[in-house]
Amino acid sequence: MSTAAFEAPAIGRAEQFSTRVAFLIAGFGGAVWAALVPFAKTRAGLAEGSLGLLLLAFGIGSIIAMPLAGALAGRYGCRRVLIVSSLLVCVALPALATLSDPVLLAAALFVLGAGVGSVDCVVNIQAVIVERAAGRALMSGFHGLFSVGGIVGAAGCAGALSLGASPLGVSLIAFVFTAAMLVWAAPHFLGFGGDTSGPAFALPRGAVLFIGILCFIVFLTEGSILDWSAVFLTFSRGADPAHAGFGYAAFATTMTIGRLSGDAIVRRVSRTTIILIGGLLAASGLMIATLVASVPAAMLGFALVGAGCSNIVPVLYSAIGKQTLMPESVAVPAVTTLGYAGILLGPAAIGFVAHVASLPAAFLIISVFLIGVAASGRFLKV
Repeated sequence: MSTAAFEAPAIGRAEQFSTRVAFLIAGFGGAVWAALVPFAKTRAGLAEGSLGLLLLAFGIGSIIAMPLAGALAGRYGCRRVLIVSSLLVCVALPALATLSDPVLLAAALFVLGAGVGSVDCVVNIQAVIVERAAGRALMSGFHGLFSVGGIVGAAGCAGALSLGASPLGVSLIAFVFTAAMLVWAAPHFLGFGGDTSGPAFALPRGAVLFIGILCFIVFLTEGSILDWSAVFLTFSRGADPAHAGFGYAAFATTMTIGRLSGDAIVRRVSRTTIILIGGLLAASGLMIATLVASVPAAMLGFALVGAGCSNIVPVLYSAIGKQTLMPESVAVPAVTTLGYAGILLGPAAIGFVAHVASLPAAFLIISVFLIGVAASGRFLKV
């Protein structure tokens, strides 16, 4: 039985709302941990190298959990997996705010990564089903709530910490907020996970593999901006280190605006055009940042990258709902895992290229990949 043959029960606005909340939870949980990292480093007495190894636990937990979460969602439904995964996020945050033993910290971070990764994976399965049932573009808005969750988590934690709250206090606030969101949305999470006629696990192939590779490139771009934009502004453009974070802020702002307005754009412009224009816009942004030697040009470039990338991944996830080669309970975890691999491997690859050549050269290589993404849209059923 193909994915297209699966008939879902009635799905309406309540399910759309619950999907947005789950995306918010995924973005929020990761952002709260980002605010707690400096405190964990000091509490555990970790050097930069040791901290880097510790941070790998989050990515490892995510990548291991995603295929399992997809299989469980196919068997038991999205609702059960989303509830358990969100509770893992709730439990892990206070542990990460108090533990000082590096091994225990790594274990807690693995749990957080598994929770966030599972929520991210399964909510995308639900999003594919809900959007298909609605018969109109919703995916960009769904992903926009992930970005909003990141902003709320980062800004809320920074504000609470600046007012004198302890890391434990901040984590408990995050616990209560996440639990409240979960209670609000859980009744309307889907009690099924799409077509379950296929295998629980499968390597991506055909159109799904192609979509996964494109997601890998876009997520690689996002991870590179996250980890290297401040370094680029400081050491390649001479910006004040205190202001270097504005590069990523410009990227994140246009990314969020683009996603929140993306559904309206997709309804007026074809998805193929979204991939074409988005890929070219992101590529041009990196080229401006690297070829025009000024801080304002770099800021503008990073903003263009955020705007260009904002709706490519949502459009690609919509394409998963249109292919019939693999059920979404298998296809979505495969694509999401490839995307996360881009976030994890991208910054390291950029560092290698920067060491061999230069950081601007590494950004230019990514821009070439993005041009390839732009040209690929016409080969997809989107």
